[in-house]
This record gives sequence, structure tokens and C-alpha cells, in this order.
Amino acid sequence: MNDMTKLTLGPIAYHWSADTRRDFYARIADEAPVDEVYLGEVICSKRAPFHEADLPETIDRLERAGKTVILSTLAEVMLKRERKATEDLAAMETPEIEINNAAGLFARGKRPHRIGPFMNAYNEATIRWMAGQGATHICLPGELPADAIAVAAKAARELGLGVEVQVFGRASLAVSARCYHARAHDRTKDNCQFVCEADADGMPLRTTDNSPILRVNGIQTQSESYVALLPETGELIANNISHLRLMPQAVDMVAVATVFRDVLDRARAVDDADAMLRSVCRTTPFSNGFYHGKAGYRRIAMASPA
Repeated sequence: MNDMTKLTLGPIAYHWSADTRRDFYARIADEAPVDEVYLGEVICSKRAPFHEADLPETIDRLERAGKTVILSTLAEVMLKRERKATEDLAAMETPEIEINNAAGLFARGKRPHRIGPFMNAYNEATIRWMAGQGATHICLPGELPADAIAVAAKAARELGLGVEVQVFGRASLAVSARCYHARAHDRTKDNCQFVCEADADGMPLRTTDNSPILRVNGIQTQSESYVALLPETGELIANNISHLRLMPQAVDMVAVATVFRDVLDRARAVDDADAMLRSVCRTTPFSNGFYHGKAGYRRIAMASPA
């Protein structure tokens, strides 16, 4: 594996309590073998006040542990307070900023920034334009197949950009102006009473025959399965991917990060590591269909490297 490949931890998508977040990031700082950590509220601006006060201390602790910290902006900006929050983030010089919405891109101007997975950098022309606007790093959308990833990554690396792909965690499929999480509990978006906090790993959405099919997280729709591209990491790195992103889920994320790090360091065989990841995630299904050009929920077997 390429020694330069970095392992990253994406921003928490769910409404975890302030205590849960503090404990989570303390453990990430002390124990998780990740190089970079993304912080910030990306889904619902109403959640942000619950953990904003802890951000300076969290940033300090992670940086003292040798992690690079990046602050992520909201994926959806509709209200005046959301524009203001995005403008405030975009005005910062440190830490680095990841832009997830066109409003953030406008506010940031041509100062250096990262492009998050909600910005739809699907092709070389878009990536070239983003680089011209100050982008230094691109996180590719999660539904891209391997051949498209390779083309996009080659174009980005030739422009000097870092290139990131999500290799673990639920896929983000959509964000909406409405909050289905609140609606499912007969509440309005403005009077949700933060019911999403009851679902630390998203609210299961089932078919009429009671089979889980999706997860709801506030305004966000996610996959039921965890994307798990552990067997594909070698191919991703060979195709110019510089950063591999783990999305926080309600499992032991230190164990998840350790499994991926062991594979990157060639300290554990892929098959063994995949079995360990399976045990950490218990009964949650795995998927890699998007990567293999199939239906996203599918799990396609991939031969271990020789």
C-alpha cells in the first residue's frame, strides 16, 4: 500500500448528545489510527448549538493527538441563520474548511478549501473548475463506480488536489427540505423536539413486508447497509485515491479504524480484516454495489489480492 494514503474520519451525521460526542472524540484522539478528522454539523442547523461550545476543546485535543482537523459546512442552506453560519465558517483561515453547499462555495470565494461529497464533483470538467475556484481537495460522491473514480481521481491529482472516497459507513442518498424524521413522529420540522436523537444510527425505514431498506436521519436519507470497501482499498490507492473516509456510525469506530489501518499497513490480510470488520458491525449488512457499477445495496464479492 502507498504510505502516503491517509485515513480520515468524516463528520458525525447524527444527532448524538453532547456527552456522547465528547466521549467519542476523546477516544478518537487517544486511540484511533486516523490522520484527519472532519468536525461540524452537516445535516441540520438546529442541532449545531448542542455541540458548538465543545468545538474548540475538541479541536485542541485532536490536534494535540497529531490529527489534522477540518470543519465541514452544512449540506443544505435555506435559512438566514444557515447562511450566516456558513459565512462564518467560510471566513475562517484555520482549521481547513470543507464546503458541502454552493452557498459555502460563494462565501469562501477563491480562498483554499476542500470540496465535500455533497457538492457532486462527478467529472473532470467540474473538478477542473473547482480547482480554479480554490479547491485543494475533493471528496468524490459515494455512488461513483470504480472506473469513474479512476478517471476523476487522475484528473484531480494532475491538478495537485487530494482525492477522497468514503470506504465505510452508510451512504448518503439524498437530503430534503422537509424532515421526514419529524413527520414520522407526527411533528413538524420547526417543532421536531429533536426526535432524531433517539436514533443514534438513523431510523430504519421498512418495506410493507417489514424488511429494512433505508435509514432516515433528519432531512437525510441513507442506505440501510454500511458501505464497506475494505477489499477495494488496494485498487482505490492504485487509482490515485489519497484519502480514505470512514463515516461515524454507532459501532466501535476505533476498532473500525484499526482494521482499515492494519490493511493499509499490510499488517493483516484483507480476508481476515474483513471478517473482523463484520464482527464489529454485528448484523448491519455491508454493501459495495455502487463501486462495482451495480445496485448500491448489493455486496459484490471481490477476490483477495495475491
